[in-house]
Amino acid sequence: MSFYFCVDPEESSREMISLISRSTWSGSHDWTLYPLPNNNSAAIFFENQKQELKQFDAARKKMRLLLYLILCQCAINNVKTHSASNPNIILMMADDLGIGDLGCYGNRTLRTPNIDKIAEEGVTLTQHIAASPLCTPSRAAFLTGRYPIRSGMAAFSRVGVFLFSASSGGLPSEEITFSKLLKQRGYATALIGKWHLGMNCESSNDFCHHPLNHGFDYFYGLTVTNFRDCKPGQGSVFLKGVQKSLVIPIQIAAITLVSLAVVQYLGLLRISFQALGYCLLIAAMSLASLIFFFHHFRHLNCFLMRGHEIIQQPLSYENLTERLTKEAVQFIRRSSDQPFLLLLSYLHVHTALYASKKFRGKSKHGLYGDAVEEMDWSVGQVLNALEKYSLSHKTLVYFTSDQGAHIEEISSSGEVHGGYNGIYKGGKSMNWEGGIRVPGLLRWSGVIQAGASIDEPTSNMDIFPTIVKLAEAQLPSDRVIDGHDLMPLLQGKVTRSKHEFLFHYCNAYLNAVRWHPANSESIWKVFFFTPNFSPEDSSGCYDSHVCFCHEGFVTQHDPPLLFDLSRDPEEKVPLTPETESRFYEILRVIHLAVDNHTRSLHAVPDQLSWDNLIWKPWLQLCCSSLFQSCYCDYDSERNLVEVHSE
Repeated sequence: MSFYFCVDPEESSREMISLISRSTWSGSHDWTLYPLPNNNSAAIFFENQKQELKQFDAARKKMRLLLYLILCQCAINNVKTHSASNPNIILMMADDLGIGDLGCYGNRTLRTPNIDKIAEEGVTLTQHIAASPLCTPSRAAFLTGRYPIRSGMAAFSRVGVFLFSASSGGLPSEEITFSKLLKQRGYATALIGKWHLGMNCESSNDFCHHPLNHGFDYFYGLTVTNFRDCKPGQGSVFLKGVQKSLVIPIQIAAITLVSLAVVQYLGLLRISFQALGYCLLIAAMSLASLIFFFHHFRHLNCFLMRGHEIIQQPLSYENLTERLTKEAVQFIRRSSDQPFLLLLSYLHVHTALYASKKFRGKSKHGLYGDAVEEMDWSVGQVLNALEKYSLSHKTLVYFTSDQGAHIEEISSSGEVHGGYNGIYKGGKSMNWEGGIRVPGLLRWSGVIQAGASIDEPTSNMDIFPTIVKLAEAQLPSDRVIDGHDLMPLLQGKVTRSKHEFLFHYCNAYLNAVRWHPANSESIWKVFFFTPNFSPEDSSGCYDSHVCFCHEGFVTQHDPPLLFDLSRDPEEKVPLTPETESRFYEILRVIHLAVDNHTRSLHAVPDQLSWDNLIWKPWLQLCCSSLFQSCYCDYDSERNLVEVHSE
């Protein structure tokens, strides 16, 4: 392209040529100068041309600056995209913690500054729902992203959790956990704390249900759970139930034996004394086995493992939370140069309650409060480790509880050992909001919103697809995944949850359904049956310690009870056709959703059948021998060596 300029022959030529030579355009175009007559119009014309050249020069500089900014933004976006994939994952799960026990959910008397810090620097989910109000099925759903009924981890019997380490039931090896998928993506994976999803199937060393068979590289913790029976002086979970269960059989056996003796004496019926002796022997051996098992329950059932090896039997509560925390921090340090997944599954605040010396007696809520505040300290140590190794901006942190507080937990001395579920009704083992609405806190500095609160229905099953996608792994396509990716909600890209319906099971029985219509702020919840509280004027099942799901323990409702949680989160006043004009339409939609959901279920082996629940001696692990009362304490010995070597 050529440019033609008219210049003043006497005064302006040098200036114009100099201006042209300085212009960013001068190296790429042809320039021709034509002299003008020496008059005012020529000067004005030249001045205009000079201003236009300056404008061209300024525009070029702006274009360069704009191009530079675009390149910078692309680079920043590339960095953000890179940091938003393959992050470290830390999942912290409390046991039986009430949503009302934390400062970030309104508690003003328990001190939880470190857990509250996650809320301040991240997102608080105010309607975060556990997939079950019991430990075993809730944890199965959490790990697989699926309702526990799909994996056989929901019981048709009265007992809904594993009680013994030598049971044969557990999370099936066919189930795909998020730990398996992240391990395939090169993540270092660890579970520290409580498992409660089974251990062995057919022999004491097949470890078919063990954490190391479900995608975890490292395990330090308990394969079952924390019981009152595990801590001397804390009473028994089983004693009352065993007494109730044995009274009638013993009475029947006694009456039968007396009747047979009378009949034999009167000569009405001849009975072989040998057969009678065998019957008495079998009854005596059964009773003796039962007494032996429960007398030695602490040694047989309460032990600490590292990998496949028992390192402490029975479990010692001395500095237990400190030991779990130390293991977690050491794993973070070991894995700081690669992506890692850490599931820190606390024993707090399931009974038996315990606390280290420096926390005992320090809270305003007795031993329960001490345990909560010690757990908060542990959370702080984990967060400090992330800061120490410069991992905070590379790590998604999640804190929750497996279900609501166990409100029926009262010690033998009358001290309340259960937590606080805030305004919500009921607690553990119930699908009232107090049993399933749990803390949901997520933090990832620079990636998700800070200080945000989201009042949309979410589930602990959502963690599965969320972290699987972040690790750039593929979600399983051969099965239903009930959870949904939380990242769009957490980053503020969407404002509505993908959960239109959530199904609430009491063991294997569909108990309630939650519906959040797309075009409404209402959150409808229906109950097909509700637990019978005992005493009747209480808010729990204190006589049986937990609520059950069977006939005789529940009240069926036809039509179902209906609540609008957006107006009545405390579930105080059921709606009726008179108080809600859309009553029958709401029930119709929910019944259709139930039909669709039921059709998606397939028959699977019942992992919590009586056969899979009972204690099987050949599956019993023992670090020494039964004659030595299954005793060892390699964990304390190791800690002692570490102390002397420091």
